[in-house]
Amino acid sequence: MFTGIITDVGEIVAVEEKGSARTLAIACSYPADSLPLGASICHMGICLTVTTLRQEGERTLVTVDASGETLARTTLGTWPVGMPVNLERSLRIGDELGGHIVTGHVDGVAEIVSREDRDGTAWFVFRAPRELAKFIAEKGSVALDGTSLTVNGVDGDTFTVTMIPHTLQVTTWGAARAGDRVNLEVDMMARYAARLAEAKAEGY
Repeated sequence: MFTGIITDVGEIVAVEEKGSARTLAIACSYPADSLPLGASICHMGICLTVTTLRQEGERTLVTVDASGETLARTTLGTWPVGMPVNLERSLRIGDELGGHIVTGHVDGVAEIVSREDRDGTAWFVFRAPRELAKFIAEKGSVALDGTSLTVNGVDGDTFTVTMIPHTLQVTTWGAARAGDRVNLEVDMMARYAARLAEAKAEGY
């Protein structure tokens, strides 16, 4: 589990294609001695397992594997060497829950329709896949590229989000622009509430 509060921005330093899968090497600032093999790290909203790690100067280099299912459901298949990535380590009992509960299981890919900057704050309009739009509600939460964000408004399959200067500075969102595709995870509670309503309507 994660909270959607980004704690580091890493960099992809190598990509290896392995048939329908992919292995990525990512440099980050997390101390190597604090990351056990098998640790879960959220990469741009995707929970991936650390398979190797080593210290390289002031950075730690970790490798992660992505399956064909992950590549099909997320933006990971298009990530190039040199790309910055939002990172978050898994939540530990007793940690502050500053965002909302994020699983790292991406539901689909949304698109940035527009971005408007006002006094350092960015106003984004996103388009969600039609089958996921019903799970997005005004003043509810979404995770976009691993970042916990509050929905300002909803209009059909589009929704708006505002990002403060701090978020733009400490994540990859500062460079985001219209046309970019982003990983979307809808709020877990919204998903279960919708399923309960469907089950009730079906007589279960």
